[in-house]
Amino acid sequence: MARTRLTPERESELYAAVLDLLREVGYDALTMDAVAARTRSSKATLYRQWGSKPELVVKALRHNKPVSLGEIDTGSLRGDFHVALSRNDDCQMEKDSALMRGLSQAVHDNPDLHKALRELLIEPEMTGLDLLMRRAVDRGELRPDNPALKYIPHMLIGALAARQLVEDRAVDQAFLIDYVDSVVLPALGV
Repeated sequence: MARTRLTPERESELYAAVLDLLREVGYDALTMDAVAARTRSSKATLYRQWGSKPELVVKALRHNKPVSLGEIDTGSLRGDFHVALSRNDDCQMEKDSALMRGLSQAVHDNPDLHKALRELLIEPEMTGLDLLMRRAVDRGELRPDNPALKYIPHMLIGALAARQLVEDRAVDQAFLIDYVDSVVLPALGV
């Protein structure tokens, strides 16, 4: 009889395999059959646990981000950003940004993927970022009426996307920390 609940280890193993496949073949070519074969599991199990390919992919991405932005609280906005950016090493950042570039392309043709990304990954991150900003306002570091506040997600996502385009170089910690210190914090008046 099939297990109804996966162990956390098995779940992690499945998520890692999904992300590896995603990097290898891209979203469109990734199939539940391929995931089942790679992970030695049945397609029925995958559908029972995750319901759909978009949900499986996005939950794998979510699992890959163990700490939510909202959980970071160093007592200063600069400290919070630095801790958030130091969560992944440069190698992981390069892998993640390659993944996100591929997914941002796939989102245009897959409304279900877009919906899953928004609900399971983007909205929780935005909530965490809002919490981070609200604490900075409460501490008096930021003015609540600062017009740049609403553009923080755009600035951060822009930095991730633009480095490859502008400089043909992968995003790394040093670049992101310098970007936050040189662009984001000054825009916020910090």
